[in-house]
Amino acid sequence: MLRFDPARADSRGWRLLELVATARHLRAQDLLGPDRGRAEVALARQLAMYLMHTHYCRIYSAVGRFFGRDRTTVSHACAVIEDLREEPAFDQLVGEIEERLSSEAALEREAAHVAA
Repeated sequence: MLRFDPARADSRGWRLLELVATARHLRAQDLLGPDRGRAEVALARQLAMYLMHTHYCRIYSAVGRFFGRDRTTVSHACAVIEDLREEPAFDQLVGEIEERLSSEAALEREAAHVAA
């Protein structure tokens, strides 16, 4: 069980975490563990950090706070994922998650517009 951390009071961050964890067949809370964890957990965490930075335009330090990591760890994660995107299968996976995030954001905007 994770303790409440104000840095993690971010519904979009949690949704991103859920999408990445599901895509990688993991639990979301595994990605927030205090240690590196298994290689597949570390890679999923790096992917979530990358997407939070690139898709949500969050600065490294904000992403690091959410994950309980340093900004340099986020920078490293982004570099690792950029390199892995050279592999077509991995790039496709990342693209599918990005599409899902974009679709959900569009639905949120539409709902907000209708409510206004």
